[in-house]
Amino acid sequence: MLSSLVFWSCCSGSVFLLVGLVLIRKELTPPFGLNQVIELGYAFVAAPLAVFGTQHLLAARSLLDLVPSWIPARLFWVYFVGIGLFAASVSLTLRKHLRWSALLLALMFFIFVLSMDLPAVIAQSRDRFSWTYMLRETAFAGGALALAGAARRDSVQISKSLIAIGRICLAVPLIFYGIEHFAFPKFAPGVPLEKLSPNWLPIPEFWAYAVGAVLLIAGIGMLFNWRTRIAAAAVGVVMTLLTLFLYFPLLVKAFGTPQALDELNYVGDTLFFGGTALLLGIAMTQSRQQV
Repeated sequence: MLSSLVFWSCCSGSVFLLVGLVLIRKELTPPFGLNQVIELGYAFVAAPLAVFGTQHLLAARSLLDLVPSWIPARLFWVYFVGIGLFAASVSLTLRKHLRWSALLLALMFFIFVLSMDLPAVIAQSRDRFSWTYMLRETAFAGGALALAGAARRDSVQISKSLIAIGRICLAVPLIFYGIEHFAFPKFAPGVPLEKLSPNWLPIPEFWAYAVGAVLLIAGIGMLFNWRTRIAAAAVGVVMTLLTLFLYFPLLVKAFGTPQALDELNYVGDTLFFGGTALLLGIAMTQSRQQV
C-alpha cells in the first residue's frame, strides 16, 4: 500500500509538473532571466499540490490523526482537502480562475495554522519544529494570498493590501528559517525540519550557512519590500536546486522502502516552498503592470 501510494503520488505530481511547464513554455523562451524564473512558480506549486492531494485521497485514514479531534466528520474533511488541493493544482496549471482558487488555497492554509499549528506551538512553545511547521503553512498561505491579490482587477487598493499581507507572511518564515540554518547547521537545508544532512553531502555546514544567508537576506528584503522580485527568485532557485540535487536523490535511493513516503514529502515541501516564493514574484510583477 505504501509503495503504491508513493508511486501514484509521484505520477500525479510529475504529470502536473510536465503539463505546467508545457503550458508556460512561451514564457520560458531565451534569454532566460528574472521573469522566466518567476513564471516557474505556477508549475512548482501545482505539482506538490497534486502530490499531497493524491495522498489525501488514497491514504485518507492515515491522515486522520492530523485533524483535530473536536472537528466532526474528520474523514470527510481529509477527502475534502484532497479535492481542494487538486482543484487548486488544476487552476494554477491552467492559470485560470486564480482570483478565487488562490484565495481559497490561502484560506485553507490559514485554517491549518489556526486549527492545528498554532495549538501545537502553544502546547510546545520551546519545540522549534512546531514553529517551523506553523511558519511553513503561513508562508504557503502568503504566496497564494499574494497571487490572489494580483488576480483582482476590481480594486487596486485591495489587490495591493493582499499582496502586502502575503509578502509579510512569507518574509517572516524566511527570516526565521535563515536564523535556524545558522543555529542548527547539521540539519538538512531548505525548510528546516527534523532531517539531518546525509553523510554523502560534503561540508554540510557550509551549505546550511549558504542557504541560511540567502533565506535571511531574502526575508529581510521582502519584509521591507526591497528588491522583492529578486528575493523571490533567489529563494525559488535555491529551493529548486535543493529539490533536484539533495531531496530527489534521497527519494530515488529510498524508493521501494518505507522511508520513501517521508522523502517524497521532503521533495514536495521544498519545491512547494520555492514555488510559493515565485508566486510572490509573479504577484509583484503583475502588480507593477497594473500601475
